[in-house]
Amino acid sequence: MLNLSVLLESTARRHPDRAALVCGEQSLTYAELDRRARQVAEAVRARGVRPGDRVALIGPNVVEFPVVYYGLLKAGAVVIPLNPLLKERELAFIFGDSGTVAVFAWEGSEQLPVLDNARRAAAGSPTVRDVFAFGDLPGLLAPHPGTADAEPTGAEDPAVIIYTSGTTGTPKGAVLSHVSLLLNARMKELIVPKHDHDVVLVTLPLYHIFGQTSVLNGNVHGGATLVLLPRFDPDTALDLLVRHRVTLFSGVPSMYQAFLQADPDGVRLRKAAETLRYLTSGGAPLPVAVFERFDRLAGLQIRQGYGLSETSPTVTACPWEEPIRPASVGKPVWGVDIRVVDARDRPLPAGEVGEIVIRGHCLMLGYFNRPDATAEAIRDGWFHTGDLGRFDEDGWLYVVDRVKDLILRGGYNVYPAEVEQVLLTHPSVALTAVVGEPHERLGQEVVAYVVPRTGQQVDVTELTAYARERLAEYKYPRRIEVRDELPMTATGKILKRALS
Repeated sequence: MLNLSVLLESTARRHPDRAALVCGEQSLTYAELDRRARQVAEAVRARGVRPGDRVALIGPNVVEFPVVYYGLLKAGAVVIPLNPLLKERELAFIFGDSGTVAVFAWEGSEQLPVLDNARRAAAGSPTVRDVFAFGDLPGLLAPHPGTADAEPTGAEDPAVIIYTSGTTGTPKGAVLSHVSLLLNARMKELIVPKHDHDVVLVTLPLYHIFGQTSVLNGNVHGGATLVLLPRFDPDTALDLLVRHRVTLFSGVPSMYQAFLQADPDGVRLRKAAETLRYLTSGGAPLPVAVFERFDRLAGLQIRQGYGLSETSPTVTACPWEEPIRPASVGKPVWGVDIRVVDARDRPLPAGEVGEIVIRGHCLMLGYFNRPDATAEAIRDGWFHTGDLGRFDEDGWLYVVDRVKDLILRGGYNVYPAEVEQVLLTHPSVALTAVVGEPHERLGQEVVAYVVPRTGQQVDVTELTAYARERLAEYKYPRRIEVRDELPMTATGKILKRALS
């Protein structure tokens, strides 16, 4: 038997009285978290949820999310974590596609008023039997003592289905097994130096695989105290880093950029640096300029990692014992093989750019009910990421860009991430996104959207000249547009399709 919830059970035995979750004035010890999760398992079994049934979990970073998450796992259900901002149409598709039988939802979300409509619209007939608001939990759990053991699921049984964002079309559900998620969560033991009691600020959404595995599961296994922030705000997050003497923080690049905007002189960052011992970034390449500013302002070095929903997610990390290479996402983690291949899937030597492919214990079981999509993504045991990258001579991986983001200008390849790195070194630029827009003669033209730093103004003519001095003639942006903000996904990635 192997069930991902053993991560919680083992820690509850070791540290029953240690604070597991803190959210505002709420706090749960590990013993309380485990007991409430057992109550959830008993309650859903009583309502007819059986092992293998799919149950949606919709909510932000609040205490109820981990309680329900681990409870559903203990019941042997397959958890489908979903963004609380999804609309009726999106929910209906996922409910119908997955055959969701029950839903737990945060009552403060936009979902609750539309859930009934969504479940009726799902594939033309309702599959969802029960809808529970987080506020219903006390009454739902009260009749149950919380003493039952976890369901004896198999290592390769599905544990979680992560639906892709759908930025390239209809969302697909990546099915992740108990063993893949468990091994990925335990990777923290090999990546981060051991510490008796870490305190972790959780700003990454727990419904996303990065926050769920690397932050929630990895740190629950390690016995950390998790300080939950329901909605990311840089000022609030900076205050919590200092107030709770946080030791570990994981974020996406846009969060680190927001910290610099909120604390341009680094006063609060230096205070947080008194306890912070490890910072990680993922989800997108971290601009070198951001790494350098954190190091210069507060002596904080951000280590990058790389992963995807389909890989549970972590596949690379920066080795603790080696100096950081700011532009690199690190080396493959234990049990994971990575290659960079050409268009015919032939491995490329160090220095050459190609598609990143992955195999190992981390891989998904496949896309739910999508055998064709699974066969296209996993070929000869290798998952094709759609990301472009290269290795250096020492085995460090560099993610260059997404295959689909590549700009073809007049027969030349332009990697948007390279142009963005240059623009972000300009003192007036806080955030940027570079896209290819249709051009009658060249095929595509390079266009940049930029957000100014606080208190700064962007001179488009001067910034264009700055980029032209530092980039080849075919790479620099011919058009630069200044915006107050850029469209973002819920996980903090810039939504480029909304720009081009």
